[in-house]
Amino acid sequence: MRTYGQACPVAHALDAVGDRWSLLVVRELRLGPRRYSDLAAALPGIGPSVLSQRLRDLVGAGVLEQRGPAYALTPWGAGLEPVFRALAAWGMASPTPRTGPVSADSVLLGLRTFFARTPGWDAVVEVRTAREAYRVVVVDGELRELARGAAAQAPDAVVTGDDLDGLTDGPDAFDAAVAAGALEVSGDVEAVRRLVASAARP
Repeated sequence: MRTYGQACPVAHALDAVGDRWSLLVVRELRLGPRRYSDLAAALPGIGPSVLSQRLRDLVGAGVLEQRGPAYALTPWGAGLEPVFRALAAWGMASPTPRTGPVSADSVLLGLRTFFARTPGWDAVVEVRTAREAYRVVVVDGELRELARGAAAQAPDAVVTGDDLDGLTDGPDAFDAAVAAGALEVSGDVEAVRRLVASAARP
């Protein structure tokens, strides 16, 4: 692993996660452990040799750990959460347009990053793509849980689709995605609309 050779904590942090693709590998593990194949599918431009090298480097640096066939964040790696939130807000304010696909994890993380509490409502929403399931739990308008995996209890609503952008672009975009068939919703549609409205990106 390349190093800046400086004791500065910023340089030390960049030694661990500053290589190209490293932070995106970490991003894809923020909602729970994933196998190599799932990471490769979520990051189609990375290439197998680069992904293998980044995983080795991140494990060696103490950012990730192996749990059987899957990779997961260590407690130190999970400490990058506020860094990601700051980068997301900074990236949203970029003067240049954003282009390219957005992974399902990135969309769900957008819900978590930009969620604003609005008291007085509860909801359990399950989001399903062809490869993954995610659970979103709101209690009294506060986002209590957002993680990979099916909901532990019967959800109030189930959202199904592979293009999830409509979940973070506001209620109008959500309604348009449902009307176009990009998203299918069973159960309490209003609960999903309220979730979308609470987490609309700036």
